[in-house]
Amino acid sequence: MKYVLTTVCLGLAIASAAIGGENWTSYRGPTDQGHADSTGLPLQWSEDENVVWKTPIPGKAWSSPVIWGDRIWLTDANEAGTLLYAVCVDKNSGKVIVRKRLRLVNLPQYCHPFNSYASPSPVIEEGRVYVSFGSPYSACLDSTTGDVIWERTDFVCNHFRSAGSSPFLYKDLLILHFDGSDRQYVVAMDKHTGKTVWQTDRSVDFQDIDPETGGPKIQGDLRKGFSTPVIADVQGKPVLISLGSMALYGYEPDTGKELWRVECIGSHSGTCRPVVGYGLVFAPMGMGAELYAVRPDGRGEVTDTHVAWEYKRAVTKRPSILLVDDLLFMVDNDGVATCVEAKTGKEVWKERVGGNFSASPIYANGRIYFCDETGKSTIIEAAPQFKVLAVNELDDGFMGSPAVSGDALYLRTRKHLYRIEEKP
Repeated sequence: MKYVLTTVCLGLAIASAAIGGENWTSYRGPTDQGHADSTGLPLQWSEDENVVWKTPIPGKAWSSPVIWGDRIWLTDANEAGTLLYAVCVDKNSGKVIVRKRLRLVNLPQYCHPFNSYASPSPVIEEGRVYVSFGSPYSACLDSTTGDVIWERTDFVCNHFRSAGSSPFLYKDLLILHFDGSDRQYVVAMDKHTGKTVWQTDRSVDFQDIDPETGGPKIQGDLRKGFSTPVIADVQGKPVLISLGSMALYGYEPDTGKELWRVECIGSHSGTCRPVVGYGLVFAPMGMGAELYAVRPDGRGEVTDTHVAWEYKRAVTKRPSILLVDDLLFMVDNDGVATCVEAKTGKEVWKERVGGNFSASPIYANGRIYFCDETGKSTIIEAAPQFKVLAVNELDDGFMGSPAVSGDALYLRTRKHLYRIEEKP
């Protein structure tokens, strides 16, 4: 299946020339949608097959690798969260060439055992890599030497379960979500200096209501979010598509002005990154387990007017979704994969692939790659008929998402980074 992303008055604000090739600039790739243009990715691998190199990465960190040229960058942390690192690996040899301690944190916030202190993934461009660990530390590093160009340690946010939102580049801005138990806001920094350009508070009324009892309830999870934004072009103008707790927002990316909001009360802890196409924004709305298709041209609170359709069966809560041609593909936390029509929300198929999932899938050359928390990777056809092409196993599980450079997969398990490529 050939890669097509058709839009009606809506498209990604990314030049087509930036798609694919050698660079994997964010945890969802250069399109921010999980697509790679490689036609030669391997179909089969194991610990003894098609492994070019395998490099230990100490610590506990769920961030995904990003790639520019011959350098792979990751973040890392010790399990206690007191030591925060940036790590650079040579793409060709697998050798660690930079392991830089960025910060000593004397009193780390609580981190849920399922999460890590280095879950946000870096974002990279020519000469610069940007890292964030949430409120404890964000920085811009020289991507050759690892030298710190600027850093921020002054953001206030109780991440409650630890941070998860990754930094995002738009023009000269580095944009971050801070959706914690105490504060919820989006901030844009000058990527050259790290200085704040704008900061916008989330506007949804969290209501402090327990949905089961109807009584007062102040709980951090109801305010928590882990998602990363994307940019969409709406009728020729850029809109920052940003999923928080209980609401999906559209902002002016240059100013931070809120344009519209779609509410889904109860859908807290949103983790998935939205995708765009066909004049719609597709967003799994957190633990509410509802997939919304939203028209992004509204103004104000538009829940009743701009939700084109909803899908509520086997909706992913952690792995982001994929839009391929006119189909949406996703896998939920418990290993049920689903395909729905992007324009209508009609279910095409729903099948169990097994396993538990946190990593977001990727698409390349007619295939979808699902990587689960035990180390199993299930590859299916990106098609209206469900078909498994291969099932592969590595020794440890995936929490971070795959990266692609050329015809190689770069897979981070809990303890290692792999280069997977078909050998001549």
